[in-house]
Amino acid sequence: MMYGGTQSKIDLAIEYQAQIPILRPSIRARRANITVKFQDLYGFTVEGNVDDVNVLNEVREKVREQGRAWWALEASKGVNWYLQTRSSTTLKSSLKFSVLVNGMTLKKLIRKGIPPSLRPKVWFALSGAAKKKSTVPESYYNDLTGAVEDKVTPATKQIDHDLPRTFPGHPWLDTREGHAALRRVLVGYSFRDSDVGYCQGLNYVAALLLLVMKTEEDAFWMLAVLLEDVLVNDCYTNNLSGCHVEQRVFKDQLTKKCPRIAAHLEAMEFDVSLVCTEWFLCLFSKSLPSETTLRVWDVLFYEGAKVLFNVALAIFKVTNLFLSFYSFGFQLNNGK
Repeated sequence: MMYGGTQSKIDLAIEYQAQIPILRPSIRARRANITVKFQDLYGFTVEGNVDDVNVLNEVREKVREQGRAWWALEASKGVNWYLQTRSSTTLKSSLKFSVLVNGMTLKKLIRKGIPPSLRPKVWFALSGAAKKKSTVPESYYNDLTGAVEDKVTPATKQIDHDLPRTFPGHPWLDTREGHAALRRVLVGYSFRDSDVGYCQGLNYVAALLLLVMKTEEDAFWMLAVLLEDVLVNDCYTNNLSGCHVEQRVFKDQLTKKCPRIAAHLEAMEFDVSLVCTEWFLCLFSKSLPSETTLRVWDVLFYEGAKVLFNVALAIFKVTNLFLSFYSFGFQLNNGK
């Protein structure tokens, strides 16, 4: 039995390694040592070797292909077909087969990624931000930011402290104009909801919303709908009670879905919340590449806060898989 088990392990390793080209002093190795720097669609600096760039270009091509499906549906069903689908599916009495089909189509499309050019419009419609904005006077945002411009509170002091630390080096966010726009959004919301005020982590969320939505007002309403409707209640209040609840729920899910890695972390006396608190408060904006983060947000605005738990679990699962293969390869190389 021992021999059979060992042999099957070796066979599996040989089959696995056969699918991975061995790096030798060759063109492939030389290419791997060539570092390329460039800016992504949202102005963030990306650094990697030539192969990384080729993979990124393949992903971009897939996104462009996905965009054609969105544009075709817009052309055939009208500009706001996704908004009609969202509002119809919330009314149980009006569910029809065609609406259900539209809903399933929309969910699949969103999970495959919303084209960057359509993101502002689709997010604003699906998240409920458009509806929330329609309940107040047209001049609400301008009146709010104008009224609080010179007011000083503990929240405004912390916001001013955090502005230069929000994505430093970004070609627009890290400028006087970018800081001013981000400050107006954050200060405006701190007065809209005094229970939240301002919490560290919101600066990264609001900054990324500004880059996607293009206008301060739309970014403000997206931030409002996130905190008031999409995310778990009290995540950003003074005691972070909602965030603490999320961490306990996530630990339970990690134990159920990834028992090995949960047991390993517990044996190391490592508190998962040390990592996950930032993930949940910043909505992965500091932890993942910008386009990956925005793909997460695509689903978040349609399916709700459960997406954050699923993404966090996926990161641990991928990490666990990588470590398993690495450990297995190490044992083989040492003759075990």
